[in-house]
Amino acid sequence: MNQHTFNLPDLGEGLPEAEIVSWHVKEGDQVQLDQPMLSVETAKAVVEVPSPYSGKIVRLHAKVGDTVKTGKPLVEFDLPAGSGPSPVTGHSPAAGQGMVVGHMASSDQEFVDRAIVRRSRGAAAPGRVRAAPAVRMLAKRLGIDLNTCKATGRHGLISVDDVLARANVSGGASSAPVVPGLTDADRLRGARKAMSASMSLSRDQIAMCTIFDDADIQSWHGRADITVRVIRAIAAGVRSEPGLNALFDPSGPSRKIMAQLHLAIAVDTADGLIVPVLRDVASQTPEQLRAALNDLKERTHNRTVAPDQMRDYTFTLSNFGTMAGRYATPLVVPPTVAILGSGRLQRDVVAGETGPEIHTRLPLSLTFDHRCITGGEACRFLGAVIADLQSPG
Repeated sequence: MNQHTFNLPDLGEGLPEAEIVSWHVKEGDQVQLDQPMLSVETAKAVVEVPSPYSGKIVRLHAKVGDTVKTGKPLVEFDLPAGSGPSPVTGHSPAAGQGMVVGHMASSDQEFVDRAIVRRSRGAAAPGRVRAAPAVRMLAKRLGIDLNTCKATGRHGLISVDDVLARANVSGGASSAPVVPGLTDADRLRGARKAMSASMSLSRDQIAMCTIFDDADIQSWHGRADITVRVIRAIAAGVRSEPGLNALFDPSGPSRKIMAQLHLAIAVDTADGLIVPVLRDVASQTPEQLRAALNDLKERTHNRTVAPDQMRDYTFTLSNFGTMAGRYATPLVVPPTVAILGSGRLQRDVVAGETGPEIHTRLPLSLTFDHRCITGGEACRFLGAVIADLQSPG
């Protein structure tokens, strides 16, 4: 047998891996040079990978849904006797000649979809630097020429930190204070220090997106407990779209949808923002929720809330409208993936069946982590929240 292993090539942006979207061939198939073998996804691009040989497929090293590292085995070929490198170049793999996708001289060459590849592995073509699409977009927004960045990533890949360093934007604490005259008495402590750390983590790690809408609550009867109704509506939203009641690990990346809804309630205090947690809110009656809320608020303001009552939450509510503000862009704190803000009640003019009417409406702001939540999921969640709030009782 004349077996050759085809490894996953670098798909042109220096990306370390790709996910198998679909196979167009199976083990035992006879394939021709340039015949489409599989589709892979890198970032948001789906690329079709052609066969580098004419021969028989002996083994597929990955299945649909698997993530394969660049340079790892992908397909095992049995080639006809006497077969060698691609007839396009006529060179051995050591020659390192350039080629076009679909005419691959060796299994470890890097290529770009429908473009000429670099002359040798690890060396970029003139004027072409190695960076992921998201890094290129960041550089464009900051007006940074990637050719001026010092690459610190693996195999000469330019990272987000490299672009930020070129733009003089620090991802961490500055070595010198930017505000003169600060003393130790000015340092943040306790809850304010914790808030600073969690908000910085949120800013640095999450792809934030916020959508806004209003719930018309004109049909409510008598005096209603707005916070309890909002909590009930969040539970309705989670039933509609469970993916927003989840924890996200970017190192996977992995998302774990949680069975119970543990709701963090942001409470403003003189010492800073404190976020106690209501456990399993979907299973509680309105009376139980109100009693638990009152207890948590009292202990939060008295600073007697226990540490274990401020962790392991799965969703967050910011009820800022009790003070002021119609809409906001509340920040998601990892590893959770969503937060709902409820604004101050408004008396708005709306179109009634026979003419203008004045209705009471509750403004809502939903921020979600766009790395693992789609816009459609977020909109359906918010739609379910609004539908529950707009019911009379």
